[in-house]
Amino acid sequence: MSVEQEVRSVRVQIYGEEHVLRGQASEEYMRNLASIVDSRLEEVQKNNPLLPRHRVAILVAINLANELEKLSAEHADLLTLLEEAN
Repeated sequence: MSVEQEVRSVRVQIYGEEHVLRGQASEEYMRNLASIVDSRLEEVQKNNPLLPRHRVAILVAINLANELEKLSAEHADLLTLLEEAN
């Protein structure tokens, strides 16, 4: 099994809870993802202190999905421009 295909387990703290992430990505990459999610959760909770934890998580998920959709559309537009340029 090559280094890229090796499944790693990484313990991370997200929103005050310990989670184990498993994947083929580097430990640093998985920790970075966990840090992004943790930061987003903390930010939403700070701005909405009365919101229950599960609603905070849903808002963060919606925000991240929105960013993903915007980036996907931008990517598609850039591919179209590249095809037109050739």
